[in-house]
Amino acid sequence: MATDKASTKDRLLDAAAELFYRDGVSIGVEALCRSAGVSKRSMYQLFASKDEVLAASLERRIPAYEALLVPAVTDAATPRERILGLFERLEQGSVEPDYRGCPFLAALVELKDPEHPASTVARTVKERLQAFFREQAEQGGARDPELLARQLMLVFDGASARAGAGIETLDGLTTATVTALLDASGTK
Repeated sequence: MATDKASTKDRLLDAAAELFYRDGVSIGVEALCRSAGVSKRSMYQLFASKDEVLAASLERRIPAYEALLVPAVTDAATPRERILGLFERLEQGSVEPDYRGCPFLAALVELKDPEHPASTVARTVKERLQAFFREQAEQGGARDPELLARQLMLVFDGASARAGAGIETLDGLTTATVTALLDASGTK
C-alpha cells in the first residue's frame, strides 16, 4: 500500500511540475488529477490543497535546478568563472524547446501572494541564488558584493523571463552583460 501511495504522489507531483511550468499555476484540480491519472480523492488524501501540491512540486524541483545552475563546491574555477558559467548554462537551457523561464520566478509572479506555500518555496530558492552571487562576489573581491548580487539577480530573472516568454534569445547577451557588471565591480 505504501508503494501505491508513493507512486500516486510521484505521478501527481510530476504532473503538477509539468503543468504548472507549461501552463501556469491556474491549472484546475480536475486537469491536474486527470493528467496524473489520480482521483481527486487520492490527491486530497495526500495533500490538503492544490496550493500544497504546487509547493511540493516546486520543492521537488530544487535539487535538479540548483545542480544545473550552481557549480559544485569542489569546482576549482574562480568566482568570476563560476558566475559566468551559471549564465552560460542559463543561455544553453533557454534554447530548449520547452523552456518557459525560471519556474520559481514564474510562481512568484503568478501567485502574487507572499504567504502562499509555493511563494515561500520559490522565494527561498531565489534568496539562495542571490546568496551564491553575493558569496562569489565577496570571494572575487567585488567592491560592493551585495549590490553586484542584486544586479546579477536582475539580469538572471530578466533574462529568464524574456527568454521564457519567447521575446529574447539569450545567445551571449547575458554573459556579455554579466561580464560588464563583473568588470565594473572589480570581481576577479
